[in-house]
Amino acid sequence: MYAIVDIETTGLSPKKERITEVAIYVFDGKKVVDEFISLVNPERPIPYFITRMTGITNEMVEDAPKFYEVAKRIIEITKNRIFVAHNVEFDYGFIREEFASLGYDFKRKKLCTVKLSKKLIPGKKSYSLGKLTANLGISIRNRHRAAGDAIATVQLFDFLLKTNVQSKPLIEEMTYLSIKGLHANFNKAQIDNLSENAGIYYFFDKNNNLIYIGKSINIRKRILQHLSNSSTKKAIEMRSKIIDISFEETGSELIALLLESDEIKKHKPLYNRSQRRTSFHYGIYSFVDENKYTRFEIRKNSGNEIPLVSYSSLQGAKSQLSLLIEEHELCQKLCGLYETSGACFHFGIKQCHGACIGKESFNDYNLKAKKLIKSFEYKDSNFLIIDKGRNRNEKSVVKIENGKYIGFGFFEHNISNPTIEIIEDSIKHFDDNRDIQIIIKGFLNRNNVEKIIPL
Repeated sequence: MYAIVDIETTGLSPKKERITEVAIYVFDGKKVVDEFISLVNPERPIPYFITRMTGITNEMVEDAPKFYEVAKRIIEITKNRIFVAHNVEFDYGFIREEFASLGYDFKRKKLCTVKLSKKLIPGKKSYSLGKLTANLGISIRNRHRAAGDAIATVQLFDFLLKTNVQSKPLIEEMTYLSIKGLHANFNKAQIDNLSENAGIYYFFDKNNNLIYIGKSINIRKRILQHLSNSSTKKAIEMRSKIIDISFEETGSELIALLLESDEIKKHKPLYNRSQRRTSFHYGIYSFVDENKYTRFEIRKNSGNEIPLVSYSSLQGAKSQLSLLIEEHELCQKLCGLYETSGACFHFGIKQCHGACIGKESFNDYNLKAKKLIKSFEYKDSNFLIIDKGRNRNEKSVVKIENGKYIGFGFFEHNISNPTIEIIEDSIKHFDDNRDIQIIIKGFLNRNNVEKIIPL
């Protein structure tokens, strides 16, 4: 049984916006056997451009039920059914977020008709609901209203089921029901309880030995990738040994990275031992050459030396260093990006001042190189990194003291103005090491966090 869903909202972000209308049709593979359609009071104004697109006005939803008033019906009508939608992550994400605000963890197997259509009827110019259904001769009444779009998705789904013999096996594969190669004692039901938030996860074998630790911004999605991974002999071997799964939510991707690193060092699981210690494989390093010029180079992170900054790929490191060379007017040759016995290319176009051929003194050049090095350092030696927590009522915190990692924690942010003392009291201490420094510097260099508080 399938619950085919469409919603209308006040905007695009599940974290910031709200649902204004919901339509759910229960489809048994042949016909619709139940339905639920309702406007929803979003408890905030509907933007004008949204009203123009959907036709839903503030007046229409003023007396409509609020989400908590329709929540029970949504739970009942979707229970034990696959949640189907066109671009399912949008609809599913909004409904999960609405339930999360009520303190309920809404989880359903889900299926995307965009992805299913691309697999079963490839080669279409567009897979948007409007254009795809028009191409297939399916008409949509009340486009951009939940009921109109949902019933069109029902018709599209019915078409996909009837016109391709591979549809049902593919649906099973896309909803993890037909995953092959698992241990005979693996209970697939535990997949239903997996979190879709950021955190770390653990795999155990038949003797309850911990064999693998991983991290992801979506725990469930990443674990499903492991369970269906047949790309290498090692992946197949590990998959066949998994009996039990556990996980720990962190909310923050940075804390997931930090906790994963600490846990791997502590437990040394069998299938983590041959892996690189962090996901940041390449670093930018500095050294002084025989002519007293400060130089830079990109190389793989290894040994005990801590790079200025790290990247997940060689190309990412090269691209960033190229931008920094232009910003600080440094020499391509002395930064390892231009091999030549003479002047670098930038000297010819007057972007390099000639350090490559001794025209710019090492003193003048090194002042600029020092500024580049400084840009990679923590702006303060003592600070707190504040980011999202495991739920709406908390935030995460990472503490750096005298340039060293102290640990992380979680604190309630719905109390009025939590003091620094309250925040710091929540921190659990962890060891600092080279890998941790690479993780923190690499993450801050490429990602935004909610707030950094100098101490």
